Amino acid sequence: MKGGISLDNTLYYGDNLDILRKYIPDNSIDLIYLDPPFNSKANYNILYKEPSGEFSDAQITAFEDTWHWAEKAETAFKEIMDSAPAKVVDMMRSFRSFIGNNDMMAYLTMMCIRLIELKRVLKDTGSIYLHCDPTASHYLKILMDVIFDQKNFRNEITWEKIKSVKAQTLGFGNVKDSIFFYVKSNISIFNQIRVPHDEKYLKQMYRYYDEDGRRYRLHDFTQTGQGQARKFGAELLPPPTGKHWIWSQEKINEGLKNGLIVFSKSGMPQVKRYLDEVKGKALSDLWNDINPMGSVSKERLGYPTQKPEALLERIIKASSNEGDIVLDPFCGCGTTVTTAQKLNRNWIGIDITHLAINIIKLRLKSMFGIEPKK
Repeated sequence: MKGGISLDNTLYYGDNLDILRKYIPDNSIDLIYLDPPFNSKANYNILYKEPSGEFSDAQITAFEDTWHWAEKAETAFKEIMDSAPAKVVDMMRSFRSFIGNNDMMAYLTMMCIRLIELKRVLKDTGSIYLHCDPTASHYLKILMDVIFDQKNFRNEITWEKIKSVKAQTLGFGNVKDSIFFYVKSNISIFNQIRVPHDEKYLKQMYRYYDEDGRRYRLHDFTQTGQGQARKFGAELLPPPTGKHWIWSQEKINEGLKNGLIVFSKSGMPQVKRYLDEVKGKALSDLWNDINPMGSVSKERLGYPTQKPEALLERIIKASSNEGDIVLDPFCGCGTTVTTAQKLNRNWIGIDITHLAINIIKLRLKSMFGIEPKK
């Protein structure tokens, strides 16, 4: 255990590797979301400024030293060779043998050493979501498989980040990001998320209304498997061949009394399924219902890599409960932090730029009237 941490609502300025090692205890975090920078084409003169607003050559140099192959990446690689688990060492050595000493290898090295730390701080019941684009997603999947164990992989979530596709001369438009979802063990927290059915589905399926305005659909009253005849009022009806009625006689009597059973023109019973009793459709790993940050979005702060609150809300609700601790080690403009606050989670945010820290502080104060610990 490492001491000196407040496990609620703390904002750290600095390199997340140093912060993790100095302040974050083993097995203390319930949920990690990270959206690490790489090939984002961001204008780093925008991101890296001093508190005065002046461009920070020192911060830009530090960024380049971290994410390009240089002394810092070489030092991190050596540390991995000396202290990481054998499988991680073998993987990174193999990567270097065919990738070479370039930006991609520097990125994977710096991500590897941080992912090892993130696994350390994650609780056995915890989950991690790594957000990336196709530039390095294939390498990151291998990294995650080795560090967190392939058996703990749950999903590669595809988020449709762009709705309007621009024509490309050399290929198809890139409209998606990947979010790799891993757990630390098979006792991880997971809350089933359901989303509303779209209106086209509702118009097609829930076409009927009761006198009181309740909307419903008619559902088949049979299931596969031979069964006996049942009485529907005064009439004894056998089920179709190879089928059985879905309800017992007692439940049929109750359903008739309550108006839950109706008959088709051919005389077949059907049961009402009310829309207001439906939880919604189960969520798949294709997320195309969360809109990206538009130019006129109320959430938009002008931060180059900002993600919509709805995206983080879904992740936080699925893999944590109220009072849990959510960590974002590349917290940028603070969407993870503010969404966690809104959902009554504790949070820890880390970022290496003054701009990000100042934006988060202003965002928390304007939204919740709070000053984060720092």
